[in-house]
Amino acid sequence: MNAVAGSDDGKLYAAHAKVYPREVTGRYNRLRVLSVFALLGFFYGMPWVQWEGRQALLFDLPARKFYVLGLTFFPQDFFLLTWLLIICALSLFFFTALAGRLWCGYACPQTAWTQVFVWMERWTEGTRQQQMKLDQASWTANKVLRKSAKQALWIGFSAFTGYTFVGYFTPIHSLSSDLVSGAAGGWAIFWCAFYGFATYGNAGFMREQVCKYMCPYARFQGAMFDNDTLIISYDEERGEPRGSRSRTVDPRSKGLGDCTDCTLCVQVCPTGIDIRKGLQLECIACAACIDACDAVMDKMQYPRGLIRYSTQHAMDKEPTRVVRPRTVIYAILLLVLVAGFATAVAQRRLVQVDVLRDRNSLFRETADGSVENVYTLRLINKDTRAHRLHFTVENLPGAIIDADRSEYAVGGGEVVSVVARIRVQAGSVSGGRDVIIVANSLDGAIHTTTKARFIAPVGR
Repeated sequence: MNAVAGSDDGKLYAAHAKVYPREVTGRYNRLRVLSVFALLGFFYGMPWVQWEGRQALLFDLPARKFYVLGLTFFPQDFFLLTWLLIICALSLFFFTALAGRLWCGYACPQTAWTQVFVWMERWTEGTRQQQMKLDQASWTANKVLRKSAKQALWIGFSAFTGYTFVGYFTPIHSLSSDLVSGAAGGWAIFWCAFYGFATYGNAGFMREQVCKYMCPYARFQGAMFDNDTLIISYDEERGEPRGSRSRTVDPRSKGLGDCTDCTLCVQVCPTGIDIRKGLQLECIACAACIDACDAVMDKMQYPRGLIRYSTQHAMDKEPTRVVRPRTVIYAILLLVLVAGFATAVAQRRLVQVDVLRDRNSLFRETADGSVENVYTLRLINKDTRAHRLHFTVENLPGAIIDADRSEYAVGGGEVVSVVARIRVQAGSVSGGRDVIIVANSLDGAIHTTTKARFIAPVGR
């Protein structure tokens, strides 16, 4: 069996080489930093935001309630979550067809957390060259101190991330007090540790390997790319042949292109690839190589853009089409889905009534000859404020609904079960009939209906 090309000592698989990304400055780096602060600021800050006396964003799994700002969702609204996931997937397809892997370079959680871990590594171990030198050096007090400081920052930040993540599923104020007092349950501690360890492993230890080997998006992105997709491109016609030269030398006089072969574009790449070899699945479109190359071009007094966001058609000096069949179809589907989702959320029933028949008997005959069916009405209030409800029956002439009380108060986000009896005079119904149970609030804000089956003796 042949060894993999580039592997050492005839081994089947080459050992992983740690990537030491060099620090870079520039317009795209500023965008990435802004994105990291915005996304992680939202993640770490949102659990502490209060809305009408409760946590603004809370997925309370034990209570089966999901609070999103002023909205309360129940398991019955699961189809909305499915709808939202379809919108997110289609959005990824749409933006990928337009501008490649912008999600990976600027918004992916793996990218954001890895960037923070890289910052902490630079704070404790120094620049790229200092890190490489430190790793190759023998163990000294200085190396132990720097490595220990890095691990302390990584572990502390990972633990805080796990704690914050659990705070989206357990009210973070009570979680904090329980952890401080030692009263936290075993499962809360386990999930804090689990997600903390996952953050440490993915963003600190594995880093670019997640993007290169574990993320499925890199594998199927090619199906969404075409010659009009915006990607990071190296202008080979302008840059080749590459070679070093003095700033005062005209590269054309030496038969050289604009690329000075400084390899800075490789050194700043977080996945360790050489963009000059063309588009590769490991490229996350972070544009660090563009910032590095533009800085070199400025020093050499060459035009910027040797490495740039471009399309294959543009690189081939052909017209680029932003509006094309796939982008139009994606955009139309996305608009329809978003409009439908917004409509479904706006028009969903704030109070839902589920009806369960009494399984002990189909019907009962009372002393006065009336026929009675017993139901359990499950009232689900998805609104943030309480409602007082009363019930009536339609599609069953002469029916009387005899609930335990004439009206029921259902608090915001509460679920209440009501035992109700629907009664009709003997002989008015034969067999079975569908009836409509109507719930109205006293203030007129709620009007909801549900269907039930009323069963009576046949031929009487």
